[in-house]
Amino acid sequence: MIHVDELMALAIEEGEKARFHAPPNPWVGAVVVDSRGAVLGVGHTQVPGDSHAEVVALRHAGERARGATLVVTLEPCGHTGRTGPCTEAIVAAGISTVVIGTLDPDPRVSGTGAAALREAGVTVTVGVGETLVREQLTAYLWHRTTGRPFVVLKVASTLDGVVAMADGSSQWITGEAARIDAHVLRARSQAVIVGAGTVRRDDPRLTARLDGVVLEPLRVVLGSAPQGSKVRPCWERTGDLGPILDELGANGVLQTLVEGGPTTASAFVAAGLVNRVVWYVAPAVGGSIGTLGALSELTTTSIEALRRGRLVDVRAVGEDVRIELEV
Repeated sequence: MIHVDELMALAIEEGEKARFHAPPNPWVGAVVVDSRGAVLGVGHTQVPGDSHAEVVALRHAGERARGATLVVTLEPCGHTGRTGPCTEAIVAAGISTVVIGTLDPDPRVSGTGAAALREAGVTVTVGVGETLVREQLTAYLWHRTTGRPFVVLKVASTLDGVVAMADGSSQWITGEAARIDAHVLRARSQAVIVGAGTVRRDDPRLTARLDGVVLEPLRVVLGSAPQGSKVRPCWERTGDLGPILDELGANGVLQTLVEGGPTTASAFVAAGLVNRVVWYVAPAVGGSIGTLGALSELTTTSIEALRRGRLVDVRAVGEDVRIELEV
């Protein structure tokens, strides 16, 4: 018999298939199993307005779902939005037990989905595989809790933190594998933020290009993008960064990627607005004379004021090293 933790791991794997297309909805995975643990159906969140993971898994299971167990990464919704309540679909299918990874902090759900299932006579267990589920849904959970997008700062530098050489050249410090990985970061983000200086200097497209598929997150330029820039159309915003994040969050952006140069990166870090840093380090040194440091406009007054974080992941990406840090 398959253990419930293994089933949740399967649901997490299924939910990952929805990562790029589900937002502003969460990327949820669901599995329907019989009393012996045999998988009857799996499903993940479809595009906004289409079926949620639970409904897809129940559809695959069909009549076999009656008396079965549903394992789902996030608490099923009990309200009507663009789709009907998942709780009603679960009860109608005759599911006897629901195993939930974590509760949904969305004010429209927030425990009411689990409560509705219990009231209908369904046995509900919450918290199986919760650490892994919450890691997978970090951006969604942050957005639903704070109203702001989860902010990821991406940096690509030499070993000593240099992002541009004395002549201004910066392409490419890291190798192709790191650049592909950075496109995955873009694809997971619904907005990309850069400064106007980066647009003028590099004229980036800021699209996510993966296996022939081009995804276009919202491009946000802090300042004015020159006419003819590849980022157009884009949002042009100035002023305090907090209200910009509030505006993005109100428009359904769950995660934003900050890809600007030292001015933009330093501003986000100084304001305490970065949730996570993904830093690609090339096995090279640039030196300090005339070169540009990744956070050259950030000041730290003392060792007590040093900004520390928690290592989430360190691994090789091609010839480079990818360091992920939770701030």
